Formats: sequence, C-alpha cells, structure tokens
Amino acid sequence: MTFSDLIPAGVNNTVMEEMTDKRQLWIILFITSLGSFLTPFMGSSINVAIPEIGMEFFSDAILLSWVAISYLLAASILIVPMGRLADMKGKTRIFLTGIAIYTAGSLLSTMTSSIDMLILFRVIQGCGGAMIFGTSIAIISGTFPPAERGGALGINVAFTYTGLSVGPVVGGALTEAFGWRSIFYLNAAVGILIIILGIKYLRIKETKDDQTAFDLPGSVLYGAVILFVMLGFQELPDTTGYVLFALGTIFAAAFFFREKSTPHPVIRISLFTENRVFALANFAAFINYSSTFAISYLLSYYLQLIRGFGPEEAGLFLIAQPVMQAIFSPATGKLSDRINPSVLATGGMALITAGLMLFTVLSPETSITIIIVDLALLGFGYALFASPNTHAVMNSVPLKLYGVASGVLGTTRMCGMMTSMGISMLAFSLTIGNTPISVVDTESLLLSINSAFTIFVILCAVGTFASYMVIRNKGKE
Repeated sequence: MTFSDLIPAGVNNTVMEEMTDKRQLWIILFITSLGSFLTPFMGSSINVAIPEIGMEFFSDAILLSWVAISYLLAASILIVPMGRLADMKGKTRIFLTGIAIYTAGSLLSTMTSSIDMLILFRVIQGCGGAMIFGTSIAIISGTFPPAERGGALGINVAFTYTGLSVGPVVGGALTEAFGWRSIFYLNAAVGILIIILGIKYLRIKETKDDQTAFDLPGSVLYGAVILFVMLGFQELPDTTGYVLFALGTIFAAAFFFREKSTPHPVIRISLFTENRVFALANFAAFINYSSTFAISYLLSYYLQLIRGFGPEEAGLFLIAQPVMQAIFSPATGKLSDRINPSVLATGGMALITAGLMLFTVLSPETSITIIIVDLALLGFGYALFASPNTHAVMNSVPLKLYGVASGVLGTTRMCGMMTSMGISMLAFSLTIGNTPISVVDTESLLLSINSAFTIFVILCAVGTFASYMVIRNKGKE
C-alpha cells in the first residue's frame, strides 16, 4: 500500500499533491530535527558523566572542561564556512556528511584510553557538529512557507531541548550501569539512523549559489579569530591569555578588511553593519548562551560532589529545565508567527535573569525542591527566547543567505557556549586551580560555582537589553 492508496476517491489531484507535499515537509522536519536532537543530547549526557571521567583519568576540573570546549571550539571555527559551503553545494549534502563525521567521532570516543585522546575525538565530533548546526535550520527555513516557518522552527527547538531533557537521565543511567563510554555508543546508533533516513527521504529542491567561489582565505582568518580569542579567554588571567586575545584582534581586523574587499565573502559584513535586527538578535543569542550553557555542567558538580548524589539522581534533577523548554518551544514558535518574536525573546531573557539569581547563593543546605522549581522557571524563560530569537534572525535576511545566517547564528551560540564554559574555567582556576576533583575541598568548589553564576546574571541582564533593542529597531523599520 502506498501513501496515495490512503487518499479517498474523489479527492482532486491538487489536494493530493498538497497532502503529499505536507507529508514530505514533516519528514524533512523530523530528520533535520533528529539531527538537532543528537548534539545537545550528547552535551547534556556527557556533563553528568564528567565527574566519573575525571575519576578514571585523575583529571582536574580545568582539563575536564576541555571535553566540552574542544567540541565547541572545532564547531565554532567551521560552522560559518560550512554554512557558506552549504549554500554553494547543497544543504542536505553537507548535513548528511556532518552526521557521518559526528558518528565516526562518537565511535572513536568509545576507544579512548586517556583524557587527551577523548579531547581529540571530541574535536572530530565538533567538525561534524558544525555541518549539522550550519544546515539544519537553513533547510527548515528554506523548505517551510513563511506562515508556517515559526511553528516548524519551534518543533525543531523542541527536539533540541528534548535532547537536553533526556540527556542527563539517560546519560546518568548509562554511566551508572555501563560506564560513560556507553553514552557515545548510543550517540553513534542515533547518528546511523539519521544517515539511513536522510539518504532515503531527505530529497529537496535547493537553490544553490554555485556560481561563486568559496572564500578560503576568509574562512582561515575567521577560524583564526575564533581560535585565538577563545583560547585567550580560557587562559585568563594569565599573561598568555592577553597575548592570545591581542592576536585574535589582529586577525579580526584582517578578516574584516578581507570580507569587505572580496566579491564572495564567507560572511557579508553588511549583515551586521546595515541590518541592526540581525546584529542585535545574534548578540542577544550570544549573551543568552554565555549565561546559560554551563548551568547543567556546574550543577552536576554541585549535586554530585557537594550534595553527594549519584549520576542518575543528578540527571533526574537537571531535566526540569530542558523539559519545560521542550514543552513550550513549539507554542512560542507558533506564537512568533503572529506577534513580534523579539517581544517574546525579551520576556524570556528577563525570566532567565531572575532564575539565575538563586544559583548565586547556593549552599550545601539549599532545598532540592527550590532548585528544581528554579530550573523549570529557567526552562520556560528559555522556551520564550530560543524559537522567537531564531525566527527574528532568519526573517531578517533573504532566502539566498539562509545558509550563512544559520551559520552565523550557530556560531554566536557556539561562542556563547564556549564563553560560558570559559567563565566556569576561570572561576575554577581562581579558586581550586589544578587540584584533581577527587580531592578538592567542597567549600572552594562551591565558591567557584557561585562566582560563575554571579557573572551569568550580569551577562543575562545585558542580553535582555540587547533583545529589547531588537524590538525598538523593528519598530523603526
């Protein structure tokens, strides 16, 4: 029996074509959203396993941070060039290649025998992740009509937060039952499923910009900017950090002049200088991720090393935030089709700012119930922010630039994630240094966690203002 056999007799061909087109749209949305599920699932599940990884390899908190940062750094360097390459060669092609590389990195991670090897294999995962992040939103935005785009992006975001939701629970359970390597085995299995489905169903007509050259020098300069700035941030307050920052600034200037002068830039500088909505919405996304990404990472340390819970229990506590995000993201996505998405995003940022304040005063006696309720508040605030913010960014550019816009948005998120981890590393560096987590005293660890959350509150307040400025600029336009 085929799909057409299910159509009642008498239904005209136009209606049948519309139903078939709708079915195809939902299949495309499911496959790309499954890709969006994969990477946050990995990130949230491995966060719960970080303490056990540290125990196995006798690593300190700063080195363990590189398990997450190495992935984010590789993805951040490549995501915009991959978005540009997707505009030229085809988004589905780059998307499926990214899934394959990501899956290979997952399998290699199961074979690691040292923390250094694990970090290297996470870099490989990051290369594949860049291709996924740089194309999934662009595929959805270019496939769905404007009237349905917000709802589709909301569903995609819901998959993202479903990955974040089940990650701590599944990761904690797998870590306790089979060890942390089982998380990577599960990731590889999901990746293989996406490849099979993608080859069979992900066939869409794409508008390719294959008449222009790929800006390789610009891509290299862009990668150097991300590399030196982010490495510099990780090295603060050491002098090396300032030197790396200075190098990053020099490469940034060279990148700016290169992109202004070349006819086929990897990033159109005018997107930022002439499109205020695009620039401010991306800045708000950067601040949001800078102040929220490390929440589960820091709370994992707090719950396991200070409160004494196991990985599975800690994972159950941490799901409150992403569950709320998964529940409400589709609704806020649809709502952003009808009202100014920046209004929703600004309200979400304000809620997140309020929610983060509690974590600045965590103590060994803080009620777990209060922590769970606060995480739920943060999740609702993030649901209000994420889908509408993505909608605002993608609606501010023409169709032919969706790949680049998706890549830029992905980069701002990735850089925000790295900044969040960098703030956590800086807090650890100033209080516990290179002391292995297995022997660190809980008082110093708690001071590090509270200090990081204090910085996150300040950042989130700045992001709320940036999101509000998007509303004002939309009003002027």
